[in-house]
Amino acid sequence: MPRQIGFDNEKYLAEQTAAINERVARFRDKLYLEFGGKLLFDFHAARVLPGFDPNVKMRLLQGLNDRAEVVLCIFAGDIEKKKMRADFGITYDADALKLIDDLGEWQVQVRAVVITRYDEQPAARAFKNRLEHRGIRVYTHRATRGYPTDVDMIVSDEGYGANPRIETEKPIVVVTGPGPGSGKLATCLSQLYHDRHRGLNAGYAKFETFPIWNLPLRHPVNVAYEAATSELKDVNQLDHFHLEAYNERAVNYNRDLEAFPLLRRIIEKITGEPSFYRSPTDMGVNRAGFGIVSDAAVRAAGEQEIVRRYFRYACEHVMGLVDGDAVRRIELLMDDLGVQPASRPVVLPAREAARAAERNGKGHDGIYCGAAMELPDGSIVMGCNSALMHAAASLVLNAAKRVAGIPDEVHLLPPEVIESVRHLKTDVLGARRVSMDAEEALTALAVSTTSNPAARAAVEKLRELRGCEVHITHMPTPGDEAGLRRLAVNLTSDPDFATKHLFVT
Repeated sequence: MPRQIGFDNEKYLAEQTAAINERVARFRDKLYLEFGGKLLFDFHAARVLPGFDPNVKMRLLQGLNDRAEVVLCIFAGDIEKKKMRADFGITYDADALKLIDDLGEWQVQVRAVVITRYDEQPAARAFKNRLEHRGIRVYTHRATRGYPTDVDMIVSDEGYGANPRIETEKPIVVVTGPGPGSGKLATCLSQLYHDRHRGLNAGYAKFETFPIWNLPLRHPVNVAYEAATSELKDVNQLDHFHLEAYNERAVNYNRDLEAFPLLRRIIEKITGEPSFYRSPTDMGVNRAGFGIVSDAAVRAAGEQEIVRRYFRYACEHVMGLVDGDAVRRIELLMDDLGVQPASRPVVLPAREAARAAERNGKGHDGIYCGAAMELPDGSIVMGCNSALMHAAASLVLNAAKRVAGIPDEVHLLPPEVIESVRHLKTDVLGARRVSMDAEEALTALAVSTTSNPAARAAVEKLRELRGCEVHITHMPTPGDEAGLRRLAVNLTSDPDFATKHLFVT
């Protein structure tokens, strides 16, 4: 069935802006606002809160643009490990560059980049040099001496004071980064230390989205946050500090709850006065729950996101990227909610397409792969692999035909185009595999528009596939993943390899 809207962006913008302005008013000179989660392209939020604009936080920031600027943090260890942002398929350092460009397009100024826990790592040093050659101001912060046990050392010239002060001009400094563990909090507190020593009335707050504090602890939207951070072992818990202070139930997560007593002591040591924050929930500015307009819609979306995360971690496990505990934790979460992998509507049709390929002898190299997509009207379209095409490529062409109203028997790719691709891959480039992946199929489809009106009609309808749900019975090859990412579909796959070859290009 068509996807239901569960979130009102305008209501959220009004609530969140008012909450930020209230927090700014508490501090006369400067507010360091740590952004939890993604500042731009928050696709997790868009998936679990149907109707959520992935860039709504940037719209909010634009509204504060005359008073706000951005500091971007990145952990040197993430640069060294080449940590990936999965939804874009790029490393964290590349994502930082992309974020600077994206913010520029939104007319939001990036004041500086901070490389945190910097220790002359070669890749981090090269990244620093690259930014500076492009005229971007870069600061490096070492690991904080004494952290986390020695508060006197942390709040001293040898602790936070050892970091260079980042020069900022506007009253709101948004501190963000490409992922968790980027050093945003330490950067905020370091700035707070320097500002207070200069007699400035500066403060700290955290822009939060998940978990949503005023939803129930086991609400699927909050459980989906646990699933998304399974590798980090985050667990949602009731904020007992908030309950004791206000007799009000609030949801937070274990790391914030564990860190709160220490964080409050550090802030009080820096400011020399009692903190008005009585709970970790107090520290957050999170009005996302007030933007929900259909609890049923977001519950259903949250359950679907948990299943997506299960498939993603299962695939990462067989690729050796995460341990089995991450998968088992999500299996327990699904059991608690009565959700199964097959609860995802496209899973069983994809597996049926694979079985049909095997029955009809349509596979390739002994692999029978199926794929399925749920279209915007709720209907399911399928595809399978063959000697000519990967299952993902077949699926994309079948889906394009369906949304364009083109009969199944009409071919979108003329034989001469298919032959040209085959000749290039095998005779010219010496590839072993002839069949087209999704990215190659999209390119061939674009080329075919010059001579085939049906291909032209299909290309014009591709944008309608954005946000559709897709499942493949085998992990996508790089070309399949790139092509499906360009279509902006929500992709999952079974944790099986698509080829017997160990090296796949």
